[in-house]
Amino acid sequence: MNLLFVCSRNRIRSPTAEAIFSAYEGIEALSAGTSPDAANPVSADLIEWADLVFAMERVHKRKLQEKFKSQLRAKRVIVLGVPDNYKYMDPELVRILESAVHPHLAGRKAAATHTSANRNSEPPS
Repeated sequence: MNLLFVCSRNRIRSPTAEAIFSAYEGIEALSAGTSPDAANPVSADLIEWADLVFAMERVHKRKLQEKFKSQLRAKRVIVLGVPDNYKYMDPELVRILESAVHPHLAGRKAAATHTSANRNSEPPS
């Protein structure tokens, strides 16, 4: 299953989520930012690659929908409600991310494993 985590500048929240969930078996995780100065700006290729897109705040979802409307038609964008007041890998941030994301993974892992055999799961470059 391919997970994309999106915040503003791709410096703290989404890279933390990428690091956490990349360690999970059967999950590929990437992160990106909505700001032009993001470490890794979100792109249409990243949206297409993702099975699930997680936005840290409503503003990120809105920006994604404005810029990538056609790519998001068949995608689910989940707002996690994680404010920008943590440091990278802050234990509280890790706990919040895990508790917010896990409910969305239940039941999808088996389906993702089945479908990933039928397509290229390599992340875009």
